[in-house]
Amino acid sequence: MKIRIVICVSLIVVALAMANLFVSHAQQATGAPAQQLTGNGAPPLSNPLKVALLKWYAANRVPTQFAVGQQPYGLAFDGANIWAANLADNTVSKVQASDGTVLGTFPAGGFEPYGVTFDGANVWVSNWDSGNVSKLRASDGKLLGTFTVGANPGWMTFDGADLWVPYGNNLLAKIRASDGKTLGTFTVGYAPLAAACDGPNIWITNTGDGTVTKLQASSGNTLGTFPVGSRPTGIAFDGASIWVANRNDGTVSKLRASDGTLLGTFNVSTSGPYGIAFDGENIWVTGGTSIVELRASDGTQIGVFRSAAASIGVAFDGANVWVSLLKFNAVGKL
Repeated sequence: MKIRIVICVSLIVVALAMANLFVSHAQQATGAPAQQLTGNGAPPLSNPLKVALLKWYAANRVPTQFAVGQQPYGLAFDGANIWAANLADNTVSKVQASDGTVLGTFPAGGFEPYGVTFDGANVWVSNWDSGNVSKLRASDGKLLGTFTVGANPGWMTFDGADLWVPYGNNLLAKIRASDGKTLGTFTVGYAPLAAACDGPNIWITNTGDGTVTKLQASSGNTLGTFPVGSRPTGIAFDGASIWVANRNDGTVSKLRASDGTLLGTFNVSTSGPYGIAFDGENIWVTGGTSIVELRASDGTQIGVFRSAAASIGVAFDGANVWVSLLKFNAVGKL
């Protein structure tokens, strides 16, 4: 018994020594410190045995493509499937997240479907050209209703009970998810485009004046308007901070959700940042032919993924990141 214990301990010591030796040789070969050797830009590994989990050559990864409708823009995840709003053919596509199988293509209920949002049971589509939003049953794509909002409804958000839809020159509609009734209309900044929910509050990107507006979800009261970059477009919440993609200046802004304090502005390696999403650890930014991954803690760019077509919408399915590839009429899976 004692001999077996000694042998096991010896094997563990040898394994640890070999792992440390591997890291040491890698450092000597590249001349880089341990922090730079973590292929995805993460901090140095505290356990050298985790070296096998490193993701090397992140910049060489490209999305696996699956055909959908024409010119997909917004994306949403319903717990099992990805939904794409196909602007040019007035449809939405339902794609099985596990393998990319297209499970159905359904009429959007309006013209130029732009944004798509899941409410826990149904999928909502904002139809840019017809000024309405549509409600489709997620299980089978059946159109359950179409509700008038106003000119150019953008990317919506769901707060657990209601949908918030930016539209028009400076307006935001609150729509009850159960029946589509408009519960209120609120003034925000100029040319509002996208919305995000942080729990008790709603955030809106105002593309026309370079700001974001924060409203209380329960009352619609404006809690603040905060400057970001030029032409803010996509917006996402990471559990503590709000992230905004600034389309005209190639940056991403990070604001503290509690009070709107600007925590950082980060340059990204993509042309015209558009969509933005949080994967539970990192931030993903679409736009141009590059998809950029940022570390949420400090905004450090840790990955750039290439595509031959411009990427627009972005969604996370719990395991993979999905992007809409505009000119390819496809969605990509990373």
